Amino acid sequence: MKATNSTTVSAVAASSAAPSSSRDARIATHSHIKGLGLGDDGLALPSAQGFVGQRAAREACGLVLDLIRMRKFAGKALLLAGGPGTGKTALALGVSHELGHKVPFCPMVGSEVYSSEVKKTEVLMENFRRAIGLRVRETKEVYEGEVTELTPTETENPLSGYGKTIAHVVIALKTVKGTKQLKLDPSVYESIMKERISIGDVIYIEANTGAVKRVGRSDAYATEFDLEAEEYVPLPKGEVHKRKEVVQDVTLHDLDMANAKPQGGQDIMSVVGQLVKGRRTEVTDKLRGEINRVVNKYIEQGIAELVPGVLFIDEVHMLDMECFTYLNRALESTISPHVILATNRGQCTIRGTEYEGTGSGTGIIAPHGIPLDLLDRCMIVRTLPYEREEIKEVIRLRTKVEGLAITDDAVEKLSDEGMASSLRYALQLLSPAAILSRTAGRSEITIEDIDETDSLFMDARRSARLLGKSEQVQEKDQATPMETS
Repeated sequence: MKATNSTTVSAVAASSAAPSSSRDARIATHSHIKGLGLGDDGLALPSAQGFVGQRAAREACGLVLDLIRMRKFAGKALLLAGGPGTGKTALALGVSHELGHKVPFCPMVGSEVYSSEVKKTEVLMENFRRAIGLRVRETKEVYEGEVTELTPTETENPLSGYGKTIAHVVIALKTVKGTKQLKLDPSVYESIMKERISIGDVIYIEANTGAVKRVGRSDAYATEFDLEAEEYVPLPKGEVHKRKEVVQDVTLHDLDMANAKPQGGQDIMSVVGQLVKGRRTEVTDKLRGEINRVVNKYIEQGIAELVPGVLFIDEVHMLDMECFTYLNRALESTISPHVILATNRGQCTIRGTEYEGTGSGTGIIAPHGIPLDLLDRCMIVRTLPYEREEIKEVIRLRTKVEGLAITDDAVEKLSDEGMASSLRYALQLLSPAAILSRTAGRSEITIEDIDETDSLFMDARRSARLLGKSEQVQEKDQATPMETS
């Protein structure tokens, strides 16, 4: 079983801990949300960290946040119930921001479970495992320093009378405190060649695995050019041979995938076979049990620490009875994340029970479309529609995030639209209005731009009303010839 190999966990942790190149993310729906906007006393501030309004809901989520930090929220779930556009997803993101970027946050929608490749329960468990982090602390013995000597020693190839093979390689490393000469295996020399290491480079070699990493070029070789391709680093301090504590973050799903996918050969047919197959791998419960045992052993030894994250399931009423029963079991598991559910339904039918109700095809009616036994496990928080002043504040906040200039009259007009239709519709008008404003040569969005955008697009209520009127006219036109005849 590969799961019991500690190097597998280390390798996965190292690959997931690699820093990604920093870049500006696109402006998303909730780019302005930076937290729950609570004061030191736990009370919601009028407008803070991108949050406006929803004071009672924010304060309730703040209490849940304290329970999560105290590790007393196990076996429960938080249910956010409210109308569309009342900030349910924003509250979940606020909780995630408050917990910090080191805590995993896995958002999903209820309809994601209906996959044609894997079972519904497998999709749920995958997201559960994505939301559980493992912080691995390893003390590694490393040799670190500037390369002052690199001498491969060749010998006759025993398999052939022609050519030579590398017997060993002698490498000398220098630090501030001294130098050390090492005699290394030929496999380490292959790693050195792959990293393109030469004399003057600063490297470190892991003693237990033989992994070689090039840190950069020693700053003693730095020249006076303004632009250079090399990255110069200072000479390492301390001895050449030292112990370093490395902290790496990995999710349980990463461990599942590393152990579930068979590692094929290096020939071209194996690579092509893996590309063509390309389907999602379904992880067995037996493999997950083995990985859990290894993780528990690491936790007992103090090598690793479990970091329960947040699993956010939006539109939870889209799940069916099988998924709800699976959620019951998953919430009671010893290794489980903190679950936040969201729905905008009141009394509705539980999916998958259409032929179990009193009448044929009616199904079981339940609050929010969730079975009562799961609903009993939930702490329910209600979100309320926004007031006009709150809508105005959100619009001003979004214009600042998107870098748009807007007049006060245009803000008032958008606030009226938000009250008449929805906050989402008012925010959707901002970007088109900015394009119309630039086309007309104006530096800021005016009320004329909002009016023109509003004439081009329709909100849901107006669209349904106009469509209903057109259907009535069509029915009347069809009925008139019959009456006259």
